[in-house]
Amino acid sequence: MSYNKINLKEGITLHNINTNKFKTNLCAVFLTFPITYENATKDTLIALMLRRGSEKLKTREEITSKLAELYGAEFDSGIDKSGDNHVLKFYLESLNEEYLPKKEDLLKKSIEVLLDIVFNPNIENNKFNEEYLEQEKNNLKQIINSKIDNKTMYALNRCIEEMYEGRPYGIYKYGYVEKLEEITAQNLYEYYKELINTCKIDIFVSGINSNITSIIQENEIINSLKSRTHNYITHGSVSNINDEKIIQEKMDVTQGKIVIGMDLNLQNDEEKYAAQVYNTILGGSASSKLFQNVREKASLAYTVSSNYMKLKSNIFIRAGIEIENYQKALEIIKQQLKDMKNGVFSDKDINQAKRTLIATINNIQEEQDIEISYYYGQELSDKIMTIEEYKSNIERATKENIITVANNLKINTIYFLRN
Repeated sequence: MSYNKINLKEGITLHNINTNKFKTNLCAVFLTFPITYENATKDTLIALMLRRGSEKLKTREEITSKLAELYGAEFDSGIDKSGDNHVLKFYLESLNEEYLPKKEDLLKKSIEVLLDIVFNPNIENNKFNEEYLEQEKNNLKQIINSKIDNKTMYALNRCIEEMYEGRPYGIYKYGYVEKLEEITAQNLYEYYKELINTCKIDIFVSGINSNITSIIQENEIINSLKSRTHNYITHGSVSNINDEKIIQEKMDVTQGKIVIGMDLNLQNDEEKYAAQVYNTILGGSASSKLFQNVREKASLAYTVSSNYMKLKSNIFIRAGIEIENYQKALEIIKQQLKDMKNGVFSDKDINQAKRTLIATINNIQEEQDIEISYYYGQELSDKIMTIEEYKSNIERATKENIITVANNLKINTIYFLRN
């Protein structure tokens, strides 16, 4: 496997992951730009509208038919929040040419279809198709309203909203129902054009793709794109300063949801890797302190875990509990945090956590989309690191580093969803 990147123009980068591990080539286009309350809803609608048809493939049916011609290629798209940025993601997976019955330039054809969908939308009279837009606005309204259905994710999002109230990271990634009414087929297209001219563009190709550079450099769509000074946000906003702000929200639920949002003040790269080991010992595996003490020994939680959000230097503890067990569960959770500060964990705990993390890192190269996400994360942080270097950095974490991390962790917000 080899990875290299080429700056096609300022703000537009090609990432070539040349590997013979897979039977498919996976092409992806990521558009990255700052997330705002004003535009988050438009961003999601653009992702939905681009799926509906392009200049060459006018309808979803025509796209489906074209994919079938490309030996059953698959297209997908989505939207993510990465730190204080919004990211529109578009993927097209097709068979590697080595597995075709006859030789043809399938990779080139696949890339042409993907770029056509992303950069040449189906436009009529200088606006998006109004009928399609109304359908997608209704679809998006359902998506936004249904966020309450998954209580675990709802509780996490609410905790983040409270911690980052009034700041970009607190914005819901799919946007807001109240913004839908002001979006028209015309102003959405105007916004799309502005976005395409200013966003950071990353093109990824994973598979056997030795001629990918010439394919991309000779592509008319790529050549028509303007250079841009990227405006994506590398560090972003910090959370509001709260001293254990407690939020309790009542809803018709049978199981309570606790989310504890914590701020982590890290001084250097060493501590960033130690934070991953810390999180795994605390709540990142079935042998973690939270799982063993809150769920197994005290039988106070159906589920309990912790997650380290690298881009924002936050750790979130999440637990599903019987509502009457709230206070007791909170006490035991806080005791685990205290124990970590006092170094009440063993070398065995550290080694087990490192093995868990390294197994996860080894899996990066086993899935094309995960490997693309890994290199995209490197691109955003402007730090290229091989898989082997990443593992070495995890291995170097010491007990002293981990205790330092524990003592630089502070509870910001405790959110409890109850009946």
